[in-house]
Amino acid sequence: MPEEKILIVDDEKLVRWSLVQRCQEWGYQPLEAETGAAALFMAHRDSPDLVLLDVRLPDIGGVEVLKRLKESGDARAVIMMTADPQLDDVKAAIKLGAYDFVGKPFNFDELGVTIQNTLEATRLRSEVESLRDEVRRKTGYRDVVGVSQKMTDLMNFVRKVASSEATTILMQGESGTGKDLIAKAIHYQSRRQDRPFVAINCSAIPETLMEAELFGHEKGAFTDAKAMKKGLFEVAHGGTLFLDEIGELSLLLQAKLLRVLEDQVIRRVGGVRDMQVDVRVIAASNRDLERAVRDGHFRQDLYYRLAIISIFIPPLRERKEDILPLADFFIEHYNRKFRKSVQGLTEQTRCLLMNYDWPGNVRELKNAIERAMILEEEPLLQPLYLPFAISRTSKGGTAFEQTSSPSAGGRALSNGRWLLPQVIPEGGTSLEEVERALLEAALQKAGDNQTHAARLLDISRDALRYKMKKFGLLHTEEEFAPQADS
Repeated sequence: MPEEKILIVDDEKLVRWSLVQRCQEWGYQPLEAETGAAALFMAHRDSPDLVLLDVRLPDIGGVEVLKRLKESGDARAVIMMTADPQLDDVKAAIKLGAYDFVGKPFNFDELGVTIQNTLEATRLRSEVESLRDEVRRKTGYRDVVGVSQKMTDLMNFVRKVASSEATTILMQGESGTGKDLIAKAIHYQSRRQDRPFVAINCSAIPETLMEAELFGHEKGAFTDAKAMKKGLFEVAHGGTLFLDEIGELSLLLQAKLLRVLEDQVIRRVGGVRDMQVDVRVIAASNRDLERAVRDGHFRQDLYYRLAIISIFIPPLRERKEDILPLADFFIEHYNRKFRKSVQGLTEQTRCLLMNYDWPGNVRELKNAIERAMILEEEPLLQPLYLPFAISRTSKGGTAFEQTSSPSAGGRALSNGRWLLPQVIPEGGTSLEEVERALLEAALQKAGDNQTHAARLLDISRDALRYKMKKFGLLHTEEEFAPQADS
């Protein structure tokens, strides 16, 4: 690890000399400055890890130097030094962010510990900030993939909402459109980004437990309340609470939630005092909440309170331009996760993805790509590994030609392309034809190696040979001929 730099700022040469000697003994790299102006110049040039700063300097006061260092960010930590501590100086320095005060003459043992603790604290802060930056990168706008005009307009609006002071936001859209991802993007691009992001699915918690989950409970509030528990509003204080599937809340809980949104005040179950909270609430639902209001299943006043800022996320079928960019994004993601090097999609696969309606939206596309990535062994994702629903609903006919009778040897497809048994032609087909086509596809992929083909179909080699004989795919001279495994 490189030596950590310590800038020593004092107008007394002997003080600087003694501190330089000690810093070298302790394994640090000392720098010297005898004026405030020199200290500011050197801090900007050398970016020290720590500044030992005297309060009394001949040109600029130490507290003023501290203020400028904090504004410029040229020093990670500052320890003030003084022979005559004044309470006002101490208070001002601590308020400006000085880590500690040390008195003159020095107790070098104590000073060494103080320096060590200060540097350790700044290292930990730096690591925490790096982790926060990583979280922001992973959960920010870069993961919201979309090139369509609808997504461009949506994300421009989301940026405005994120930077606003809105405390309630309502997101609506079909299941799988990425409401949780948009909620995270709002949080991590807001002033609340360093505070908690807390999420809960309102349909996943029993109604009897939901109130305590949201607002917490006191010890003994009910039979199993053996200790006090903070609710999610308390946990999310200063940050964001994401209430997914809010339409599943009971009318009683809706009323209690409305009070919290109006007053930013909660009371634990079994508690007697109110507590102030500062929480941005992002609610989401795949239900039509306006209809739920008309049907009496959702409170009108709560709906209007939530919908002050309303965001609608369009389904994937209404933004077809985003399908292939999303697929490429997921391929890159699963290449890293599965340690693969799939380069993209075949033209047939691209056609199938574009022609499918995606009732499960982005989540369904992600799952389809994950499945294909697990099974694929070729450089490009083949249609063979797409889920059945995607392959069979290709619009405008199948994406593949159906084979005619088997070519010589009965194993290679007549057009040299894969036949997908799950793609049913317009005129229909028989189950036996599907089985025969699957056998041909497996044998082609296995290079006519029966053991390998049987493994691809998850059947025994004897069962494979029986089916080959059934469909006339096994020549008489091969029936009893042994075949070496490869």
